[in-house]
Amino acid sequence: MHLSDPPLMRLRSASFGYADRVVVSGIDLEIHRGEVVALLGPNGSGKSTLVRGILGLTTQQGGQVQLFGTPRERFTEHTRIGYVPQRHSLSASVRATVTEIVEVGRLPHRLWWRPTSSEDRAIVRRAIEDVGLADRAREEVASLSGGQQRRVLIARALAGEPEVLVMDEPTAGVDHASQEALAGVLRRLVDRGTSMLVVTHELAALERVVSRIVCLDAGHVDFDGSAAAYAAHVAGHAAGSDHHHPDDVTPRRGHVIGAAPLDPEPREVAP
Repeated sequence: MHLSDPPLMRLRSASFGYADRVVVSGIDLEIHRGEVVALLGPNGSGKSTLVRGILGLTTQQGGQVQLFGTPRERFTEHTRIGYVPQRHSLSASVRATVTEIVEVGRLPHRLWWRPTSSEDRAIVRRAIEDVGLADRAREEVASLSGGQQRRVLIARALAGEPEVLVMDEPTAGVDHASQEALAGVLRRLVDRGTSMLVVTHELAALERVVSRIVCLDAGHVDFDGSAAAYAAHVAGHAAGSDHHHPDDVTPRRGHVIGAAPLDPEPREVAP
C-alpha cells in the first residue's frame, strides 16, 4: 500500500440514492492503491447503492466523489476501474465461449471497427489464466458452474487492465468449493498488487485477501478499520455494546477473522 499516493477513490460527505430518495449519506471514504477493502453491512444497508454511486450508476445527491484525483463528473478514464456487478451467473441462454465473453473487456480499448490484435488476444488469454480457466477457454459459458461463471466475469473485468477492481458480492450464491476457488483467484491478484473494493457478506472466504473492512449500517459508515480492529469491534457487540454490526455477514462456522461468532439475531440501530 502506498498511502502517500493520491487515493484511487475519495468520498467526502457523499450521498447517493434514486430519484428523490437518499439511500446512503454522509460517506467519508478513501481507497488507496494496494488496498483490498471489504464492504460489509446488513441487507438494505446501502452497500450496492454506494458502489454504484461511486461508479456513477446511481444519483449522487450530495458531497464529493473523486476518482484518481478527478471529480467523478469529469472523470473519463473509465477503463481504470474494472466492475464485476452483482449477479449469480451468466444467462443460461448465452451462446458464447469463455474467450468470447472475456474479449468484451477489451472493447473500450479499441475502435469498434478495428479487428482484435495479437496484444488483445494475449491479454484475454492472461485474464483467463489468472482466474484459473485456461482449460475451459473454448467452452460455452452456459456449461460452466455458477462459481466458474463468476470467474469469467472477473476475467472480463481484468481484460480491461483496470487499476482497481470493484466487485459486488463475488462469492454470493456459490458453494463452498467455488468460494474457495474464487478466494484463490483474488489472492493471486492481490499478490500482483491489484487494488480492490469488494462488497461481500462471505467474509470468511476472503479473510486472507482483505486488508481493511468498512461496514455500512442504515446508509452510514458504522466501522472503518483493519481486520484486527474489526475483530475487536465484533467482540464489543458480543459483550453488549450498543453499536450495530452487520447481521448479514455469514462467515464459515461463525468465524470472523479471529473474532467470536457473530450474534445471529439483528440488533436495533442505536440512535
